[in-house]
Parts: sequence; structure tokens; C-alpha cells
Amino acid sequence: MQKKSNIYNMKRRAFYKAAALCAASLLTLTALAGKHGTNPIHPSYKGRVMTGYQGWFRTPGDGSKRGWVHWGAGEFGDDNCTVEAFPEMDEYENKYASGFKYEDGTPVEVFSSYDYQTVDTHFRWMKKYGIDGAMVQRFFGTTLPPEGDMFYFNDGIRVLENAQKASAKYGRALTVMYDLSGAPDDADASERLINDWKYLVDELKITGGEKTNYLFHNGKPLVSIWGLGFTDRPYTIKSLGIEKFIRFLKEDKEYGGCAVMLGVPTYFRTLDRDTFPDPALHELIKDCDVVSPWFVGRFSMDGSDESKNAMTKRLEGHVSKDVEFCRQLGVDYAPVIYPGFSWHNLMYKRDPNVGFNSIPRLKGEFYSTMANAAIAGGAEMLYAAMFDEVDEATAIFKITDKIPPTKNTRFITNEGMGSDHYLKLTGGFAKRLRQMAPKHSTGINQLR
Repeated sequence: MQKKSNIYNMKRRAFYKAAALCAASLLTLTALAGKHGTNPIHPSYKGRVMTGYQGWFRTPGDGSKRGWVHWGAGEFGDDNCTVEAFPEMDEYENKYASGFKYEDGTPVEVFSSYDYQTVDTHFRWMKKYGIDGAMVQRFFGTTLPPEGDMFYFNDGIRVLENAQKASAKYGRALTVMYDLSGAPDDADASERLINDWKYLVDELKITGGEKTNYLFHNGKPLVSIWGLGFTDRPYTIKSLGIEKFIRFLKEDKEYGGCAVMLGVPTYFRTLDRDTFPDPALHELIKDCDVVSPWFVGRFSMDGSDESKNAMTKRLEGHVSKDVEFCRQLGVDYAPVIYPGFSWHNLMYKRDPNVGFNSIPRLKGEFYSTMANAAIAGGAEMLYAAMFDEVDEATAIFKITDKIPPTKNTRFITNEGMGSDHYLKLTGGFAKRLRQMAPKHSTGINQLR
């Protein structure tokens, strides 16, 4: 009888403890209701493919007053070009003539990310081809400055507003990704990021609204922080004070309650090669929700069956070990996949020996091999880098096979596979993930 009584008391205490936890959770949700949205249509990253969105292209006459940005260095032509491919321009309303000309003298035209219509076109493609959404890059230089010049801040806000409007229109998931590139070796950086997030939540209502299209994960709005643990950074985890920003995102009573994704190097698990050998990275990961290793440039193949099989085996094994490691740390895993790589036009003036098309696309075979190996290794979600980055030939959006005659520059094409080839492939990866993890597909299928 005593034993049954003890069991009863234990169960009762467990019940009240669980009830208290639920009540606390409800209070937290209630407190956050005014800041973050409710009933998200994208409640989890699992079963989804998100793509990186730079939004950094500018042209003369687009209203940005920045001239040629990311197309070329000050000018945009055969002597000043920093992209590896030309976009297919048939579906853009606003077009800007470059210094390149086709053989008949017609100027090659490009777009500006400053134009809302450009971003609308891109998110319309995401919906059409079944890509779940975009992580919009918010570079440190465009975050809210503590004082002084607001020019680049306003420019960055324009990009985010364009993406916010277009993603909501087409039911695509939206996530803010803080890219720490350009961040100083200064603990005050975290304070700047905190103030920027407050601005996005208060002024843009970035996570707000009933049935918000902002991407949630584990029931919380997901914020990504990219660029931690890399050996080539001027800062470290400690010197940047990034723990303060992460604690704020997770714990602040007004602006917190968020899930956090960390963008880390390929070898974050072993803390070697491209990763700074500091165990603090693992401790930081434990406090977050998703880890996303940067694979760009780390894997390649030459098109032969032997090379494909070798890369598949290496990548699948690498991912499976990462997945198990993350499981032990209690976090989810979203590896980066990419269609190929080249930065000849961007780099050859600094390094005349830089190669062209150093990781060839192979008509999509490389991209498909990456995605298939990652999924086979246990990845339940993917990060496709990038949607629009023609700078390093990682763009999955529509590019053209029509190339003008040039002397100094070289350009990749879609090799006759159609301008939308990589959009179709990416949507196929998303479909495969949903089929493998139907329990995570809530809020997806009705959007197709």
C-alpha cells in the first residue's frame, strides 16, 4: 500500500511539474504574441529546402544611387566584370544595359535587386518550382549602425522589404540570415545585432502576423547567424561576443523566444582544416537549434563514374557522422548544397592563374549528387547556396546560354539544359525531403 501511495505521489508531482511547464510556456507565448506572429504556415525547417538570397545587385538608374554593384567593379563590361554568368532576362520588367554587347550590337541587359519587380520574379519562381523559401542575407555592414551614416542600412532594408512582400505574396518561407562577413573583432558587434533585430521586429514586423510566412523551427521564429568558427575571420567567438546576441534571441521577453541556426565551416565537428580549433564552437552549438556547415568549394567531381562514386561515398559518410554528432548535441542539421563553382572573372586580376569553372556543373549532375548524398547521409533539411549568386557561379535561378563575344571574361551556361534546370532540380530535392518526412510537411503541400 505504501509503495502504491509513493507511486501515486510521484505521478502527481510529475503531473503538476508538467502542468507548470506548460503554463510557463503559454505565458511565454502570450508575452511574445505582440512581437512574433502566430500559427505560422511554415512551422518547421524539417522537410524543406531553403535557398540563400543575396539581393546585392545594383545598377545605374535603379534608384539606389550606388551604380554598378556586384556586376562589376565600378563599371560593368569586359574589363570590369565580377560575375560568372548572365541571367535569363525574358521575365523581368526592368532591365539595365551593360557594357557587353551581342554580335549584332544589342546590349546585354541585367536586373537590379533594388527593384521590387526583380524580387517578385524570383519568389514567383520559388513557388512555381516548389522551393520552400529563402534565407535573406543581412550583412553586418547593413545592420543598424550605432550612429552616423544610414545609407547602407536603408539599402539593406530595401532588400529585406522586397523579400518580405514577395515571400508573403507567394507563400514562401522567409528567414533573416545575419552574415558576419565584415564584422569587426569587437564585442560591441553583438549590441549592434541586437538593435538591428529589434528594428526588424518592431518596424518591419518581420516575424509578425497571424499565419505568418516567416520560417519557424521547434515552434519558434528561426534566425540564422552565418560565419562562426572559420579560420579566415578577423574575429573569434569570444572576441565577437556572439553569445550575448544568441542569448538575446532565445531569452529576451519581448524580442526573444527564437530558434537559432549557426552557419559553420565544413569541419566543425572535428575542429580542423577550415575550422578554428576552439571547443567553444561546440558549446555554442549546444545552445542553438540548427547547425549548417558550409560545403561550397569542399567537394567536387570531374564527371567520371569513379569520381562521382568517390564523392558520393565521401559526402554521405561525412554527413552521416555530422548528423550523429548533432544528434548527440541535441541540434538539427541543414547541410549546404551548391550547383558548382567558378570565380575567374571576380579574381583573375588579382590572380592571373585562377581557374575557370573550377567545380563544373556537369549539366546538374554535380548538384544532384550533392543533394542525394546529403539526404542519404541523414539530412532532413537542406540549404541551397545560392539562389542569385552569379558572382561565384552558385546561382540556381534562370541563367542564359546566350553569351556575348568577349576578350577578357568567360561565362558558364546551363549547357543546353534550359534556363530553369536548377530550379527544377531544387524543387525535386524538396519534394523528396517531404516524401521522406511527411510528419514535417504541415503547411507545405497546400502551397504548391
